[in-house]
Amino acid sequence: MTIAIIDYGSGNLRSAEKSFARMANGATVTLTADPDVVAKADHIVLPGVGAFGDCAQGLRAIDGMVEALSERVLNQARPFLGICVGMQLLCAKGHERGLHEGLGWLDAQVHPLEVPPELKVPHMGWNNLRVEGQHKVLDGLDGEDVYFVHGFAARFSGETSALAASVDYGGPVVAAVARDTFIGTQFHPEKSQQAGLRLIENFLEWRP
Repeated sequence: MTIAIIDYGSGNLRSAEKSFARMANGATVTLTADPDVVAKADHIVLPGVGAFGDCAQGLRAIDGMVEALSERVLNQARPFLGICVGMQLLCAKGHERGLHEGLGWLDAQVHPLEVPPELKVPHMGWNNLRVEGQHKVLDGLDGEDVYFVHGFAARFSGETSALAASVDYGGPVVAAVARDTFIGTQFHPEKSQQAGLRLIENFLEWRP
């Protein structure tokens, strides 16, 4: 099995690489900016740290990467995990430092967090996960604490069937989304200790 972690100029790649390598059980973990590698990978991971627009621009700056992703995940049904801004990029648009186009895999947009004045933005630290429904990748994680660092969050524009998990931070906040062959987490599995490693293990065992 091959696991491709996409390197498009976002931060925190080494931390993600180490966590996936720890749970890979002999599989090959590759940091890559090569669409041909992504087009052959068994599992694909899109991390993300920074602003939505910068990450979207960085991903599109790699010739053929968006096309390789869409073909491998949406058409060939290979499992995909987006992390933090990597999850946000699944949405249609992001409203951070202007309006920017996402991948459009979900009918959702990314907006600033709206919280009571006593709560800080960005939302940084541990929060209790509420899993909505059932999903293989989130198995065993309901009620677990996971680690967040974000000032923006996804909001669904219409139906919410892709909502996979939420947390309470001055109200409900989207913590994970999932549909068909892809899943995304607003929190960082690679920073979420045992809960995060459980999620990574579940993802690597997932066959949509």
